[in-house]
Amino acid sequence: MNAKTQKTSFPGPSGAIEMALDAPTGVARGVAVIAHPHPLFGGTLDNKVVQTLARAFTQSGWTAVRFNFRGVGASGGVYDEGRGEIDDMLAVVQQVAPAGALALAGFSFGAFVTSHVCERLSAERPIAKLVLVGTAASRFAVAEIPESAHQQTLVIHGEQDDTVPLQAVLDWARPQALPVTVIPGGGHFFHGQLPLLKNLVVRHLG
Repeated sequence: MNAKTQKTSFPGPSGAIEMALDAPTGVARGVAVIAHPHPLFGGTLDNKVVQTLARAFTQSGWTAVRFNFRGVGASGGVYDEGRGEIDDMLAVVQQVAPAGALALAGFSFGAFVTSHVCERLSAERPIAKLVLVGTAASRFAVAEIPESAHQQTLVIHGEQDDTVPLQAVLDWARPQALPVTVIPGGGHFFHGQLPLLKNLVVRHLG
């Protein structure tokens, strides 16, 4: 993402997990772990939306950690339809943020994975901030967000997303009374609207 991005890896559940860390200026408020879109459709830690999320977090004082799911880039293993990918993200959290303030974020398939990681972790520790973008609710069984985390949660979706219809996300959010922020005219990858996406996240992070 920038000259100061630190690339590293550690042994994960299915082999090495490749990570990229970006530190904020000054003392970090905590660590944000960010999940990328679908591994079988070109999703990597360098995805533009994922990088935009990382920039928003670092600008807001968080250490941003992006990582490659199993079978992507230098990460070992093979795609596991979300099951193993949840384990991958949990392993990253344990590696980079075993304690302290934790934020979770994900884009598309990564938002689906992030929802389950939030569900697993929320019983053990508070999630300071949760950001779900382009949540793949039409393609995967996205977990409900614990009510205790609703005020810390930002769900963003493009009005004209033709990969994940907005209606699918509203159908997922409605029973939870979970607000969804809609970007007018936005597509799945928010082409031309990444600065707006970043500003919405920064505003949420306060």
